[in-house]
Parts: sequence; C-alpha cells; structure tokens
Amino acid sequence: MPVNHRFTFSYRLLFLIFLLSFETAQRLVTGDPNDEACLTNLRQSLEDPANNLRNWTKSFFINPCSGFSSYLHGVICNNGRIYKLSLTNLSLRGSISPFLSNCTNLQSLDLSSNQISGEIPPQLQFFVNLAVLNLSSNRLSGQISPQIALCAYLNVIDLHDNQLSGQIPFQFGLLARLTAFDVSNNKLSGQIPSNLAMRNGNLPRFNASSFIGNKKLFGYPLEEMKNKGLSIMAIVGIGLGSGIASLVISFTGVCIWLKITEKKMEEEEGKISHSMPVY
Repeated sequence: MPVNHRFTFSYRLLFLIFLLSFETAQRLVTGDPNDEACLTNLRQSLEDPANNLRNWTKSFFINPCSGFSSYLHGVICNNGRIYKLSLTNLSLRGSISPFLSNCTNLQSLDLSSNQISGEIPPQLQFFVNLAVLNLSSNRLSGQISPQIALCAYLNVIDLHDNQLSGQIPFQFGLLARLTAFDVSNNKLSGQIPSNLAMRNGNLPRFNASSFIGNKKLFGYPLEEMKNKGLSIMAIVGIGLGSGIASLVISFTGVCIWLKITEKKMEEEEGKISHSMPVY
C-alpha cells in the first residue's frame, strides 16, 4: 500500500473514532432523548404522596444517565441509557404511562407493591430487551394484552395481587425464556393455556401457586386442587348419607318392633278374655 493511501486510511480511521467519541460524550452530557421522554411522561402519570421522587425534576431529565450511574431514585443506567427502573414499595398512585416504552433499552421494570391503577399499556411490547416485568401488588385492572408477549426476552412476568380480568394470553406460553410466572389473586377467567401449565414431555412448567385466587380460572394445574375439594365433599356426603340411612333403618326397626309387640299384646288379651268365666 502506498504511503499516501496509508495516511488517508489512518486519517479516516482517526476521524471516525473522533466522531464516535464526540457522539458518545455528547450523549453523556445531554442524555438520550428517548429516556428523557420516558421519565418525563412516567413522572406525570404517577402520584407520589410520600415524595420519594422529589429529585425527579426537569433539570435531571436533561441527563438522566451519566455513564453507569444516575442521580434519579430507582433509575439504573448502563452506558448512558436506562436499563432498569425499580420503583417498588413507594406508595405510588396514578397509572403507567404508555410513553414509558420510550425507554427502549430497558431490561427490568419493577413497579411492585404500590397503589398504581388502570390498565397495563400494550405499548410495553416495544421493550424489545425486557427480561423482567414485575407489576405485582398494585390495583391494575382490565385485560392482559397478548402483545406483551412480543418482548421475546422475558423470563419473569409477575402480576399477582391485582384486579386483572379476562383470560391469560396463550402467547405467554410461547416465551421460550420464561422461567417465572405469577398471576395469582386476580379476577382472571377461562382455561389456563396448556403451554403455560405443561412442558414438552408432560412435565409441569408452572404449578398451581402461579394461578390460585382466580375464582373463574380453571384447568391444569388447578383442576387437581378442585378434584381434591370434590373428594372431600364426596366423603362428607357419604358420611351424611350413611347417617341418614342409619337413621331410616333404625326408625324402621323400631316401628316393626312396636308392631310385633302390639300384636303380641292383643293375642295375650284374647287368651285372658277366653279364660275368664261368663256371668
């Protein structure tokens, strides 16, 4: 390679490195606009009576992440982007903003143990890197959107202790990485998707504790618990039936004994009347 070509190649390489470094440095100073929009909208949709998010102000939204750290409560960053939100047990109210999906690099969302109401936004499907979704112990209602299953990397879905209704999307059973699943203590109905209850080879995937507390939900593994309940009722019924049968038999025996005794007394009276003299 001629010297001038080598010089040109080296110059272009250095220029490219400079542009990448400048872009990274600028992002670390100003912050990612998607993350800023994400946090701004989430803060507006939530009520914070305990003032736990007092440092969530517009001045911090200019740069929510600085490298791997953040000054915002519950925000964890990685390489200048938000990758985890952990706002658990903060007495938060309000709803989950659909614009939360602007945090496109988010890998873990934990809003558990609050008083958040409303529906789970289907826009969460845009969390293409999301691995953990924990919205448990809130007041969430409405149906569970099957679009959430588009987050193909999900390995934890925890929605227990809410007021969710409708059926469990069968699409959740198609999540190959899903290792923890809990929708207990809601208002769900219909049959449990078989691909959530069983693995290949008829091995259990999630046990009954993942589904209990939903009165209108049925199917394996809940059906085993129901069968046990029916067996107990059957035993009680048999016991009651046996008691009634015994009572009927005893009453019948007493009636027969009284009848026989009465007949014998009549016969004895007849004998006495015949033996008495006629006046």
